[in-house]
Amino acid sequence: MSDWLLIGLFAALVILLLLTLFGFAVYSGIFSEVVVSAGLPPFGNITVAYKFQVGPYGDCGRLFTEGCSVSPKLCSIAVYYDNPHTVDPEKCRYLVGRILSEGDEKPSEKVVRMFQKYGFKIFHFPAPSHVVMATFPYTTPLSIHLAVNRVHPSLDTYIKERKLCAHPRMEIYKGDQIYFICPLARQGDFYVPEMKELEKKSRAAAETEDAQTDITGADTLSDSSSVSLEITTDSRETSVATSILSPFTPGRGRDEVDNRSEHSYSESGASGSSFEELDLEGNAEGDGMAGLSADHGSAEDQDIPKAKWTKEPIALEKEKGEE
Repeated sequence: MSDWLLIGLFAALVILLLLTLFGFAVYSGIFSEVVVSAGLPPFGNITVAYKFQVGPYGDCGRLFTEGCSVSPKLCSIAVYYDNPHTVDPEKCRYLVGRILSEGDEKPSEKVVRMFQKYGFKIFHFPAPSHVVMATFPYTTPLSIHLAVNRVHPSLDTYIKERKLCAHPRMEIYKGDQIYFICPLARQGDFYVPEMKELEKKSRAAAETEDAQTDITGADTLSDSSSVSLEITTDSRETSVATSILSPFTPGRGRDEVDNRSEHSYSESGASGSSFEELDLEGNAEGDGMAGLSADHGSAEDQDIPKAKWTKEPIALEKEKGEE
C-alpha cells in the first residue's frame, strides 16, 4: 500500500511540475500572436549609451548585462546591422546599450559620465518617419528567446513579401514589451561612427579591387590590340597585293567596312535602350515604397537597397553625399 502511495505522490509531483513549466511558458508569451505592421514608430528621438561589437549575435548577452549593471532602471536597446543567415557570424556587426533619454529630454550629465567611465559611447538616434514594427511580451528571460525565434522570421516574411527597404533591425526593451523596429527611411542616421568607418573601409577595398581589375583588363586589351595591329598590318599588305591583281576588290572592302560601322552603331543604340529599361525597372521598384510615405521613394531616404537581414553590400547614400 505504501508503494502505491509513493508512486501516486511522485506522479502528482511530475504533473504539477509539468503544469508549472507550461504556465511559465504561457506567461512568457509562447502563445502570443506576432503582428507585424508598418506605420509610425513607438518612440521619438533617443540618446543612447552603447558599445559596438563585431562577432556572433549570441555573444551580445554580456553587453546587456554590462549595461544593466551600470544603470538598472534604464531601458535596453540593441541594433543589429547584418543578417546572420547570409553573413559569417564572426563578421556580424551590432551594438548594445541603454537609452539615456527620449524626445526633447536631455540625458543626465552624471549618468553620461558614468557610462563613459565604463567605456560606453554616446549617440543620438532621430525619430524615423515610418517603420516596420512588431512587439512581444517581455515578462521573463524566456521571453527573449521566444521573441528571437518567432518575431524575426515574421519580420523577414513581411519585408520580403512587400519588397521593403527596412533596416537596420532594432530591439528596445521597455516595460513588459520588446519592440522590434526596422526604419523605412533615414536608415543612415542609425549607423554609429564605428559602423560608418567599417563601411568606408569596405568601399575603399572594393574600389581598389575594381581598379586592379581594370588595370588587368587594360593590359589584356593592350596585348590583344598589339596582336590585332600585327594582323591588320598583314591584312593591309595582302590587300595591296590583291588590289594590284583585282582593282574592284577595294570597293567591296569599303562597303563591308561601312556596313560593319552601321551595325556597330546599331549595337550601341540597343545597349542604350537596355540601360533605359533597367532605369525604368529601378523606378518601378522604388514606387512600391511610396504607399507608406512619399519620402520612401527618394534616394536620400533609402540609403541601402535591401532589408537589414538581407546583407547586401550596405551603401549609405547619405554618407556618400557628405563625402
